[in-house]
Amino acid sequence: MMKLTLESLLLKSALRVGCLCIAASLAVGQSSASQGQAARSQAKQSQPSLGPASGTISAPPGEDYVIGPEDILEITVWKQAELSGRVPVRPDGKISMPLIGEVEAAGLTPPKLAGVITEKLKTYVTKPQVNVMVQEVKSQFVNIVGEVGKPGRYELTQPMTILDAITNAGGPTQFAKLKRIYVLRPLGEGTRQTLFFDYKAVIKGQKLEENIYLRRGDTLVIP
Repeated sequence: MMKLTLESLLLKSALRVGCLCIAASLAVGQSSASQGQAARSQAKQSQPSLGPASGTISAPPGEDYVIGPEDILEITVWKQAELSGRVPVRPDGKISMPLIGEVEAAGLTPPKLAGVITEKLKTYVTKPQVNVMVQEVKSQFVNIVGEVGKPGRYELTQPMTILDAITNAGGPTQFAKLKRIYVLRPLGEGTRQTLFFDYKAVIKGQKLEENIYLRRGDTLVIP
């Protein structure tokens, strides 16, 4: 009887120890899971939110934008799908449309061009409603040549000074003649104006009047 009782006590003790071990393991597992979840949550919260991609397309130009050669337009004629679509402005400043043929676009704002197209379409369409939007700006550009990190053609998507342009082009190289930088500005009829820029003086806060805003068609030369 005593032997049976002792064996029973040992069995109960072993079962109790086993239960305690299982409970401890579950507690450790739950604690690790909670810590892992908390760590993941904290990492997610601390991770910086991503802004717009660098290639995000900016908003199209407004109604006061002056259309230029090589711009891409979106022309919409209400209920006339065959007359609507993307239309490039040719180098001569004109566009081609069904029914009305060539239309001078360069030099006009989108609303003015829409008015011209509307008038021409009245011969073929009853009460035409035309909308013109600039989808891609390709006419507003400057050329940067010479001793800079990244010479080439740069679009004027926003106002840009000479110093801005040099910075955008990677800055001057060690061989650049910083006091002999100049801008070639077309004036029409084959003539050009030369505008000089003293880089060293401007970055020191001197001759700031030379840091002019660039215009379409300008060529910035860094000798």
